[in-house]
Amino acid sequence: MPYLGLINLNKPSGITSRRAVDLVGRVAGKTKIGHAGTLDPLADGVLVLCLGSATRLIEYVQQMPKQYSGTFLLGRRSDTEDTYGNVVELSSPPIPTLEEIKTAAGGLCGLIQQCPPVFSAIKIKGQRAYHLARAGKSPDLKARPVRVYRIDVVSYEYPVLKLDIECGSGTYIRSIGRDLAESLGTAAVMSALTRTAIGRFILEDSIDLNDLEQQDLSRCLLPPVTGVEMLPKVKLEPQDVIEVGHGRTIPMPINASVLCKSQTTKRLEFAGIAPDGRLVAILIPQDQHRLRPLRNFPVN
Repeated sequence: MPYLGLINLNKPSGITSRRAVDLVGRVAGKTKIGHAGTLDPLADGVLVLCLGSATRLIEYVQQMPKQYSGTFLLGRRSDTEDTYGNVVELSSPPIPTLEEIKTAAGGLCGLIQQCPPVFSAIKIKGQRAYHLARAGKSPDLKARPVRVYRIDVVSYEYPVLKLDIECGSGTYIRSIGRDLAESLGTAAVMSALTRTAIGRFILEDSIDLNDLEQQDLSRCLLPPVTGVEMLPKVKLEPQDVIEVGHGRTIPMPINASVLCKSQTTKRLEFAGIAPDGRLVAILIPQDQHRLRPLRNFPVN
């Protein structure tokens, strides 16, 4: 029987996120698997996997705030912005003080414009940027808005700088180190990275990849409802569950109606919850009085 749910996996350093999915796939059999938020091969830590119809929740998990612990080496430059690339030490670079670094870090918080690294998975006219970079071409990457909630300096002993970072979707930690160093007149490469959390999925609760391959996969699964913690929830009656399961609309509950009336900037989505606590569907307004299913999550 196909699996359904989410796995908080601790991806080891040295493998791609795709490789981690493939290794879990050996245990999951024919169950469809996707991951929410790529981790570079150098990085380890939280990688949320979505199995079965829970793959429809990937975009919701990706929207959750992320936390990282990163280590950077100042006075160095790399084509990949990390130590996996060609690292070159600068000649007589400035050595910033701790206070200068803290001030520079504060300037990178908030809604900022960030240019992604050329060695990234961003698509340009159908091609990954890193494919173009490896072919000797210069990908035309535009700066884009990303949200950085905080950057805390954990320790600093030149050239080693350790940061804790909390940010939104689409933020490149390598590029935070790059931009911070450039604002201080120097350069930096990332030498280590651990993702410590994605929303409620934290490193302390994650499952080691080797352990996952040696135990019953169903015991590692988290229910799909854990992937929509940011959505307002509506409790469904048993008849509502049946109607939604058949793709039909249902009356809009009072709490959903109130939220819809107060929201003017975008369409709201709701997590439809069955009496037993199970996520049944993502619901959206059909009109002012009814909700319709956008995505259903049938029991396998």
